[in-house]
Amino acid sequence: MKLTWKRATMYPFHWVPAAGLRHASTDRRPDGALAYPTGTFVSTLCRQALFADNSEIAWLWSTCGDCDAEAHRIVRQLPDPATGRIC
Repeated sequence: MKLTWKRATMYPFHWVPAAGLRHASTDRRPDGALAYPTGTFVSTLCRQALFADNSEIAWLWSTCGDCDAEAHRIVRQLPDPATGRIC
């Protein structure tokens, strides 16, 4: 079996645990940060303003359904990197 690797796609949002759920945000992360540091105030795709919780356990929380739906909507509007067509 031959394995093929896809190049990572960069999306215009990032996942951020906050208020007991994993939300998504388009807010800019601090320079050099791979995640929003705990206590960072973020605006989410579900239109809430929350404080990030970058603890280990927080990454295991359930995903916010509204953020998930909006993230999928955003991704469907992005051009396919291979063809340039909208997905």
